[in-house]
Amino acid sequence: AQGRERLDPYAFKCTAESEGSDLVKDLRGLQRRYFIATTVELLTTGVDVPCVRNIVFFKYHRSPISIYQMVGRGTRIDAPTGKLMFRVYDYTDATRLFGEDFVTKPTGTGGEGPGPEPPPPSPPEPTISVEGFDVLITAAGRFIVADVDGKAMPVPIDEYKARLAFRLVHEVHTLDDFRARWIDPPSRQELIDTLVTSGYSPTLVRMVDGKGEYDLYDVLAELGYGLAPKRRTGRADAFTYKHAAWLSGLPVPTSATLRALAGQFARAGTDGLENPQVFRTPEVVQAGGLPALKAFGKPADILRETKERLFAA
Repeated sequence: AQGRERLDPYAFKCTAESEGSDLVKDLRGLQRRYFIATTVELLTTGVDVPCVRNIVFFKYHRSPISIYQMVGRGTRIDAPTGKLMFRVYDYTDATRLFGEDFVTKPTGTGGEGPGPEPPPPSPPEPTISVEGFDVLITAAGRFIVADVDGKAMPVPIDEYKARLAFRLVHEVHTLDDFRARWIDPPSRQELIDTLVTSGYSPTLVRMVDGKGEYDLYDVLAELGYGLAPKRRTGRADAFTYKHAAWLSGLPVPTSATLRALAGQFARAGTDGLENPQVFRTPEVVQAGGLPALKAFGKPADILRETKERLFAA
């Protein structure tokens, strides 16, 4: 329209009647970050679209098999688009079927006449039990799908966070020990890998809690050790304020470089601070950069002390 080239569709009806299924193959190769496909049973038929990030239930379902099939489409990791997680939006209480047994209809006995009345269904069992209290999954609230006794079950967020905290403290007993592991990149990565492979994602907790402005250090330190969390900007400001005397005692270029590095932490957190490209950012280069640290001593030692002071601020 209006002399412009028509773009690929970003939303379409994907049913046989509308011939929308012909577009499925295009979804796999789309360069566009966002697209929407409305469908009936497409996700139960083995369609392979690893980049799907959101699955929304508007239809009422009775089969746990189909629910597991559809949710399973979102569990694919898609490296080209950076997809490591997905979300489920449930408007019809479809997730109540998580944990239900896969039951098929019984075969007939071949006898004549109606059989006996089936017994009334047993009351639904509680999803999980916490310290003697039954926790029921209802349509009210948000849940994280996690492994419970070998089954994928929706776990209330608070329960999921409590389990993560328990696992964290089991691995690292005190806040001081946690801080020491955090400032050492290999040790920190080992800890995060241990949590994730145990079924608990710190990044996921940060997302569902709406704490995108907080570093994972503060997210975990609050969960496991009761530390009052600081936003990345707040932690960077606390570092420059509480350690002003230490910074002032350093050569001016060195001090300026460390303040600039704190600014990089405020923008991107621990990962940004430890990114090898951080010394090429304009703010750090203008402050003095890596030569300013080398002029004072070993950059690795200075950076380690800086992180110790930053995470203790």
